[in-house]
Amino acid sequence: MKSPRKIAYLALASASLFFGSVLQGQDPASAPANPAPGPQANPPAASAQGQKPIKSITIEVIVPVTVKDRDGNLVADLRKDEFRIFEDSVEQEIRQLKTDAVPISMVVLVDNDLRKKDEQQVEPSLVSLVAGMSTRDEAFICRFDQFFHEGNGFTKDQDKLITELRRTDMASRPSYAPPGGPFGGPTINGAPVEGAPQINNPSLHAIQGQPTKALDDAVYAAALLLKDRNSRERRKVILIISDGQNGAKFNTHKYDEVRAELLRQEITVYSVATGGAYFDRKFDRLLSYAHDTGGDIYYGFKQTTFSEFYSSITEEARNQYTLYYSPQGDKKVDYHSIEVRVRREGLTILARKGYYGGTFAVVPRK
Repeated sequence: MKSPRKIAYLALASASLFFGSVLQGQDPASAPANPAPGPQANPPAASAQGQKPIKSITIEVIVPVTVKDRDGNLVADLRKDEFRIFEDSVEQEIRQLKTDAVPISMVVLVDNDLRKKDEQQVEPSLVSLVAGMSTRDEAFICRFDQFFHEGNGFTKDQDKLITELRRTDMASRPSYAPPGGPFGGPTINGAPVEGAPQINNPSLHAIQGQPTKALDDAVYAAALLLKDRNSRERRKVILIISDGQNGAKFNTHKYDEVRAELLRQEITVYSVATGGAYFDRKFDRLLSYAHDTGGDIYYGFKQTTFSEFYSSITEEARNQYTLYYSPQGDKKVDYHSIEVRVRREGLTILARKGYYGGTFAVVPRK
């Protein structure tokens, strides 16, 4: 027989369980027979329970930067605390600075419609491009006039590049469309129609003295060739060798559209303006592409200077400072301006002028 004290204790415990279940909206009949223990003062560590540690997601913007002194020489001894970076005019904290050499993926975009004198200087200089490349670099040789002439693809094989560049005969490719274009006559499945006249007269492209070269379209096409290259592992570069002539009416893609694509892909443009471009002041487009993407422009007057430029460009692209920061500001805006400064005086800083939302790195951090 149970004692009165034990009976009272059991009754009180049953009542507590009943009212506790009602307050929580639970049917007492469905209450578990063995309720889970309450929270512990010192719960076991996540690793002891077999759970993975929680990671946060950090957005990180990567900005390659070139710094030169007054004589145009690269400055390689700057520290992280000497850099300042602003996004949308708001100063950002630089998380990391790297100075490691980075391999290059480069599209070489050669103007196929230069003046004869410029052509004679540029053509033999092209093979010297390889001298500035490392065994980890890769290049894709392309040409343009009114149309984009895609080459044979990316290659790291320097012997193949030299062979391809030596075979470059700029005078042998007149500025006319591939078969089937407005100046090439009709085709079926890419082949000329038998018996139909094929009109390949370059003079038809000179319309009231206006330039017919489509430089903007060529740069856009070159950017698409770099789309599958990882900008975290390789420096993506377009090298334009041109007189800067650009026929606005012959471009499908406008400058702002091309510029946006370059910034989204984090491509740096370097321009080599031929002698004619310098004297005629026709290099505005070449300067704009280089300026907005953090590249540089060189002005050539003779064959030896072109050869020197190529080595300087590859060295500059490979040995840039790389700044990392997590942006603080309005994430709803698509385009963000970037300004890089250094505390040391008398230096020139080359960096891209902005980026578009979605082009940053998403980095998991513990």
